[in-house]
Amino acid sequence: MMRGGVVKKLALSCSACALALAASPAQADTLQEALTQAYTNNPTIEGARANLRATDENVQIERSAGLPSAEATAAATEFVRQSDANRAFSPERALTVGVDLGVPLYSGGAVKNSVRAAKDRIEAGRADLRGTESAIFTRVVAAYMDVLRGQALVALSANQVDVLGVNVQATSDRFEIGDLTRTDVAQSQARLAIAQGDLRSAQANLIAAREDYIALVGEAPTDLQAPPPLPGLPASAETAVDVALENNPDLIAARERAAAFGYDIEVAGASRLPRISVFAGYDYQNFLGTSPARVFDPDDPSVPLVPADQTTAAAQAGVSLRVPIFQGGRPAALQRQATARATAALEQVIAAERDVIAQVRSAYSSLQASLAIIESSQSAVDAAALSLEGVRAENSIGNRTILDVLNAEQELLQSRVQLVTARRNAYVAGFSLLAAMGRAEARDLGLGDEGVLYDPLTNYERVSGRIWDWDRDPAPEATSTSTATVPAQTADIPEIADEPVSN
Repeated sequence: MMRGGVVKKLALSCSACALALAASPAQADTLQEALTQAYTNNPTIEGARANLRATDENVQIERSAGLPSAEATAAATEFVRQSDANRAFSPERALTVGVDLGVPLYSGGAVKNSVRAAKDRIEAGRADLRGTESAIFTRVVAAYMDVLRGQALVALSANQVDVLGVNVQATSDRFEIGDLTRTDVAQSQARLAIAQGDLRSAQANLIAAREDYIALVGEAPTDLQAPPPLPGLPASAETAVDVALENNPDLIAARERAAAFGYDIEVAGASRLPRISVFAGYDYQNFLGTSPARVFDPDDPSVPLVPADQTTAAAQAGVSLRVPIFQGGRPAALQRQATARATAALEQVIAAERDVIAQVRSAYSSLQASLAIIESSQSAVDAAALSLEGVRAENSIGNRTILDVLNAEQELLQSRVQLVTARRNAYVAGFSLLAAMGRAEARDLGLGDEGVLYDPLTNYERVSGRIWDWDRDPAPEATSTSTATVPAQTADIPEIADEPVSN
């Protein structure tokens, strides 16, 4: 069970992750600011929003199949060669114009079920967007904590180099007066060289962490502050699983897709049912003065020819009934196919549920392990510091060797590194747990207070019911900013306000 004291311990231990590296608050970055910046400027999130806007259009696309349609046609025809038998009565050219209107009345439920499936897929898309945002937030938190850890490790490594440098000088001086051997000097120099290599590795890791932060947030970290306490951590793994099964966005998306595939079965079967529609049309034809004169009375050649009509017009209206009788098994095949896909979607729901349960339990276990490691590492740091103090005192009276001092210094450094890493891991595991529970989203993180929340309903309501064929949106353009102008990162750490950590 995670009690309130343990949660408080997590908050305090994570807040200490900067290891006395706090600098000027005026230029400091907070985790809230990093999350807000990623929420408004991350290309993965922006792309997911654009994909959801595309999915929003499917409702109108499917609904259009049940709406009236109108079509106009026009044709200009030049009769290059006429039949010899009808040449005297055939026009030379014609202009034909027509308008047709169709109104579907019944389509076997295909339109209705297609619209329902499209709406469920929109709900799935919204859940996918939530999942994408939550995944990016988790990566941002990890990158944020990686930078803090990297700065702390660089500070520890640099301090270790300074301490070992002093040791080498002191050992050399004692060797000169015959108090120590060349072996003692070599041991000190070896440890110094190793510490210098560790410092270079720590600096490289810090640069990599900062570059990863830039890729996610879009800006370089300046002086990151200790993160705030994590809200709403569960008291047990069982509680966390129960919450996740209700709120995890990936699981919600899988359920909505399964419901949409269920409607697809009905859509496929609708092709076997009758289709009823009403239609109307108007046709106009003009021979453009090229229709020859016609004989009024062909049996009496004395009757003069009279001009033929140059225009004709016709209108029609009716009801159309289409009853499929045999289609070669296509409707049944389509329905079986849709049924199989719906079955696969239901299996994907179970798979998503299993993944969510595994993620929650794993994150909870990692959180508990990290908290235990924090406690043990803190004890190790205290013990190692006391041990180093004693070994140095004993070395001064000849009861301990230089190697004993070097080993004690190394043990203290390793304990501090483990403590810093455990604090980072605990915070990331806690946030990952909240994300798997569906409680690490923009509204949960207070981004709504910043006035930047993206509402997917806004676009859905904007495009819903828009039936004008010539309607269109502005030309596409990216809204996220490039990081090409962000300077390459260095391993410099913020100015230390207090005295540095020393051995």
